[in-house]
Amino acid sequence: MIHIITDPLSFGFMQNAIAVAILLGILCSVVGSFLIVQQMGLLGDAIAHAVLPGLVIAFHLGIDIFVGALFSGMLSTLVIAGIQSQSRIKVDAAMALVFSGFLSLGILLITVLRSRLDLHGFLFGDILAVTHEDVMRTLGITLFVLILVKLFYKELLFYTFNPLGARAIGLPVRWIHFGLISAITLTIIASLQAVGVILVVSLLIGPGISAYLWVKELHHMMILGAIFGAFSSIIGMYLSYYWDVPSGAAIALSTIALFLITLFLSPTQGILTRR
Repeated sequence: MIHIITDPLSFGFMQNAIAVAILLGILCSVVGSFLIVQQMGLLGDAIAHAVLPGLVIAFHLGIDIFVGALFSGMLSTLVIAGIQSQSRIKVDAAMALVFSGFLSLGILLITVLRSRLDLHGFLFGDILAVTHEDVMRTLGITLFVLILVKLFYKELLFYTFNPLGARAIGLPVRWIHFGLISAITLTIIASLQAVGVILVVSLLIGPGISAYLWVKELHHMMILGAIFGAFSSIIGMYLSYYWDVPSGAAIALSTIALFLITLFLSPTQGILTRR
């Protein structure tokens, strides 16, 4: 029985893939918890698609594509904030507009610049192709984001639940918002190779909303969500190995399956257990 667990680990590419999957399960769940409680789940999807123009331009110029992705992702959030502050347009409409606009621009640039960027890999990811350097980079991003969340947790908590109150007591709301968006963008960039832009939202939102049905405090939600995220990622990788199915899809479906189980069995909010 134990060989079911150990056999995949005899391959180096599976060791790297599972290590990255666990790190992303933790990172996405922690960052995604802020999106969930702010009811901004679509923002992760918008940023994920908006990084494409930056990827194409950086690839064309021969610089690190992650630098381009970070710049493009940050620019997209500034555009969303600008549209929201300068008009009566709601934030969900602004995010949908920016999401489609940046994605269209990226596809256009691929044709105009005759880029050889792997669009299929961008959309769906390829976690089995990650290298040891990718694992170390993901580890670095994960530690960086988690340390910042730990250091500024009180400020983030106040801003998340009461932004007007945070502004009233003098907290640097703009910088807190900028830092949170930066963390979301870094998380998405770290996840691109694993699950791609289409499936990254499943890791950002799935484990977090599963934890939301079990606990009430935000920090408990982040911790339980990280456990759910890592567990779903491991299950997805093993299903991918034994059933020979795409890894990104297997991870995404594992997070959704875990949510459905939680939806039925949560002690206080489960469909089958609530009174």
